[in-house]
Amino acid sequence: MPSFDFTHAPGHLIRRAHQVSIALFAQETAAFEVTAVQFAILQALIDTPGADQITIAQSVALDAATSGSVIGRLEVRGWLRREADPLDKRRKLLWLTAQGRKAANQMKSPVQKVQDKLLEPLSEDERVQLLALLRKISRL
Repeated sequence: MPSFDFTHAPGHLIRRAHQVSIALFAQETAAFEVTAVQFAILQALIDTPGADQITIAQSVALDAATSGSVIGRLEVRGWLRREADPLDKRRKLLWLTAQGRKAANQMKSPVQKVQDKLLEPLSEDERVQLLALLRKISRL
């Protein structure tokens, strides 16, 4: 029986594309020492300041356990603050600090470069199609 041709398998190609994306992200944002997930959380907090930790985790597609450690690292860096909800002490509400907002805003241009580089080999129609297909797969 012949081997499985993983080089043409969607899962393998998605993994490779993810590796390229992460490598480009690391290269463009090296000065900030930040991960793509940390950047996403910072951006989510710009959009929804004071949101609870679970809502922020869901908005960036993270499980609660992972989000807690990522949020903890951002808190240690002084980029966000976490407070207990006065109505429910178990809920943790999040806000960017001034330092976190500044860092998040400074990262936008390098992160946009990553997105542009990822789509560079594609025509405009292919870009639209790829993004639509990725959104479709992401809803599985």
